[in-house]
Amino acid sequence: MGRRGAGRREAPSRRPAGSMGPVVPVLLLPPLLLGRPLLGAPGHGTGTWSRFARLPYPQDQLFLHDTFPDGFLWGAGSAAYQTEGGWRQGGKGASIWDTFAHRPSAPAGGDVASDSYNNLFRDAEGLRRLGVSHYRFSLSWARLLPNGTAPVNPAGLAHYSRLLGHLRELGIEPVVTLYHWDLPQGLQDAFGGWASPVLPQLFRDYAELCFRHFGGQVRYWLTIDNPYVVAWHGYGTGQLPPGVRGGPRLGYRAAHHLLQAHAKVWHLYNDHFRLTQRGKVSISLSSHWIKPQRMTEKNIKECQKSLDFVLGWFAKPIFIDGDYPESMRSNLSSLLPEFSEVEKKYVKGTADFFALSFGATLSFQLLDSYMKFQQLESISLRQLLYWISSEYNNPEIFIVENSWFVSGSTKRDDAKYIYYLKKFIMETLKAIRYDGVNVFGYTVWSLLDGFEWHRGYSIRRGLFYVDFQSHDKKLMPKSSVLFYQKLIEKNGFPPLPENQPIEGTFPCGFAWGIVDNYIQVDTTPSQFLDSNVYVWDVHRTKKLIKLDGVFTSKRKRHCVDFAAIRLQISLLQEMHVTHFHFSLKWSLILPLGNLSLINHTLVHYYQCFATELLRVNITPVVALWQPTAENQELPVSLAKYGAWENMETVQAFVEYAKFCFTSLGDHVKFWITMNEPPVKNLTYTAGHNLLKAHAKAWHLYDKEFRRSQKGKISIALQADWVEPACPFSRNDQEVADRILEFDIGWLAEPIFGNGDYPQVMREWLHRRNGVDLYNFHLPYFSEDEKKLIKGSFDFFALSHYTTTLVGWEKEDAVKYDHYLEVQMINDITWLHSPSRAAVVPWGLRKLLKWVKSKYGDLPTYVLANGIDDDQNMVHDKLRVYYIQNYINEALKAYTLDNVNLQGYFVYSFNDKTAPKYGLYSYIANQYEPKPSMKHYREIIDNNGFPGPETPEVLCPEESALCPECHFFRTRKSLLAFISFIFVAFIVTIFFIIYYSKRIERRYK
Repeated sequence: MGRRGAGRREAPSRRPAGSMGPVVPVLLLPPLLLGRPLLGAPGHGTGTWSRFARLPYPQDQLFLHDTFPDGFLWGAGSAAYQTEGGWRQGGKGASIWDTFAHRPSAPAGGDVASDSYNNLFRDAEGLRRLGVSHYRFSLSWARLLPNGTAPVNPAGLAHYSRLLGHLRELGIEPVVTLYHWDLPQGLQDAFGGWASPVLPQLFRDYAELCFRHFGGQVRYWLTIDNPYVVAWHGYGTGQLPPGVRGGPRLGYRAAHHLLQAHAKVWHLYNDHFRLTQRGKVSISLSSHWIKPQRMTEKNIKECQKSLDFVLGWFAKPIFIDGDYPESMRSNLSSLLPEFSEVEKKYVKGTADFFALSFGATLSFQLLDSYMKFQQLESISLRQLLYWISSEYNNPEIFIVENSWFVSGSTKRDDAKYIYYLKKFIMETLKAIRYDGVNVFGYTVWSLLDGFEWHRGYSIRRGLFYVDFQSHDKKLMPKSSVLFYQKLIEKNGFPPLPENQPIEGTFPCGFAWGIVDNYIQVDTTPSQFLDSNVYVWDVHRTKKLIKLDGVFTSKRKRHCVDFAAIRLQISLLQEMHVTHFHFSLKWSLILPLGNLSLINHTLVHYYQCFATELLRVNITPVVALWQPTAENQELPVSLAKYGAWENMETVQAFVEYAKFCFTSLGDHVKFWITMNEPPVKNLTYTAGHNLLKAHAKAWHLYDKEFRRSQKGKISIALQADWVEPACPFSRNDQEVADRILEFDIGWLAEPIFGNGDYPQVMREWLHRRNGVDLYNFHLPYFSEDEKKLIKGSFDFFALSHYTTTLVGWEKEDAVKYDHYLEVQMINDITWLHSPSRAAVVPWGLRKLLKWVKSKYGDLPTYVLANGIDDDQNMVHDKLRVYYIQNYINEALKAYTLDNVNLQGYFVYSFNDKTAPKYGLYSYIANQYEPKPSMKHYREIIDNNGFPGPETPEVLCPEESALCPECHFFRTRKSLLAFISFIFVAFIVTIFFIIYYSKRIERRYK
């Protein structure tokens, strides 16, 4: 018999598929995602949570390769107090932040900060380099009106005029904020700041000055930044300047005045400046996002209330009806001021677009825990955008501040910042393309490092690095500058050829396999092996009664006696795999670690299992040793005395290997000496001995068994890909290269390379040993040992599950490896499994290319590749996606990169032996195929991903293993007995006929 589906096979295609209908599961999202939100109204946002809970998984979470609409605005921002410095220069007056920062024992404030006041051209050059379309900055009220009211400071006017003029020369649109938290101290002292009803009129006067002097050059105005923080933490909690601890009542009053002030300024511009200046005015509102503890109606209402109390507090009066949200009015009673009907009409509609601020500091760290209403914070910008669109009549949305932060010690490779930026921009793109949200601009915060309010200088949020201790405050581009610059150039994330799946098939004879680390062993004898004699008590108990002392002769065991084998084989047949990979249990086969005690029953079970696999044309792929948590899967006597650090384990392994080759070699032609040695938990001495044990076992097979058994043998290494977190950083690339050598090269280089450890390892350990208290010694091989180990392989086998990002900048101590000086980074745009394993299909292709470039064109097998789920059928969709796309990347490696790939194995067979990883679920003693099993079977039957233009080829029939011949070959004694009986029968018949005829003649 040939392999299933053999006969007609498609040759590999090297053509990237433009339309991949038959290749990859359709990832188009249903109409629910593509339609515009209905016109909103208060309360309509409550549908957001249930809507996003229903979106197709994992398609909705996949990275969207697409671009933003033409004319989309890309920018960066800053705030006066955070970056200007020059607090006493040019006639500037004191602000409430100056006073707050100059308190005794207060940390350093923004007296100098990034010194942008003296470096306008420096900042403008940074903007030019980025290629932004707009720059958001704020005017310092105290720099223009030092006391908060007249007289005007000419130096302040001149400063901002120069900035606007330079932006005009560069073709960069200014987005100007009138008030970004830095109230003139004079107004706080004289009137009590925003707690006073006088402030709205004073703010109007200040705005009029700005409109008259700068309005001809400004199209986008923002009146106030984040009034929630100004009111609640400035006048309620006192956490921020002016530090008034007036409680909720004063906080709500200050907010009331802020709304009135904003409305006055909008009407001022609308009535007197819009016609000539043709600009737009709004207010910058900040918000968090919140998700329910559980998807219940009550929790969703609490989430809605949380957004009402933070964002709706200001957005509903402006964008809906001039009044506060109903949830606030019903819960706060007399604490919340009231608008008169005239005031409602005056406030309503006073925004030309919705200006949104969303980020770590403002949206989360300054969110009062009371306003979460016992629900969970989340960083989903996309869902917030949809909620705003649903709640406020689908307004035009301008994201005027967004980013995350990195540690204050991080210098220029700000990988964490990049991946948060990538996430937020991706979510904005999905909101536009999938959800119909009308977003027209995006602003990164911030252009450069500065003073970060209550966090001081402990964090950084700039695209450009500023050394605050230096005199010149030179801007140095971080990796995020390159990321954002390229993103602006491409206007998003356009599809690239390497992102697209391809059509084509794998070569004839490609090994399609499944893995079960340790097969289910059940050596319970069947009833036919029981030598006891029983009688049936038909009169009384109606049961079988054993007769003591009476026995029958035992018959020889047969493979059919093991019922567990038949079930497992039938499941494998159902999958259509050609290979099955499992590991032997050294600790059970030789419990004492030597041949003095052999578990013959278990060995017979393994022999039967391999025999039955061959009978159904499935090739067994058998590992001699695979480590487990308990004693590393070594016999207790070896584990107790040093395990692999003891040279006796090496000799014991060789003895064990010889026994296995002798006992199973007639049935097993595909051997793995050691499967996934645990390099993360292996000492250098143990690794040294493990390599020698492998090499000796390989040479043993090569010299004594290969000629007669005609098999192949190698080692299988775990090989997850390691990618530099900042793709533009040479330092991060060096870290990634180092980790690959420590994780893979440590054991691979001696075998597949030059017979010795990677030079990178030796140099690094020499350096570390010179500065550390501990001496980590990497042993040396003798020349004979190098010759022994080098080349001890027949193929390159690897297990691959995920991809890791690494960097050199220390950002998170929990994920930082001090010994290797590596920071683990997470790309939060990647899909993740329930155990947080990243799903990164392209990592497999990069790994296969790396192996080829480093060790040559070797026959290569991916011996394990899989992902976990949470036992929920819906999450098996993740495994379907995983298998589909990892195999497609393997096909790219084979067809496009000419990797000599000869097999692919999915991990794992079933949930009983590998919970959450199986293609078969195991519930109530029953195996059930998951959708991923059926999908994998389909790929196997197609030998890949054939397309309409994939040329067809005829694969030769595979050499059949002749199950019938095998039946007789393994039952020679039975065959001889039957032959004897047959011959005796013929002879007897002959004599009977012969003598019958003689007798008959005699009587005649």
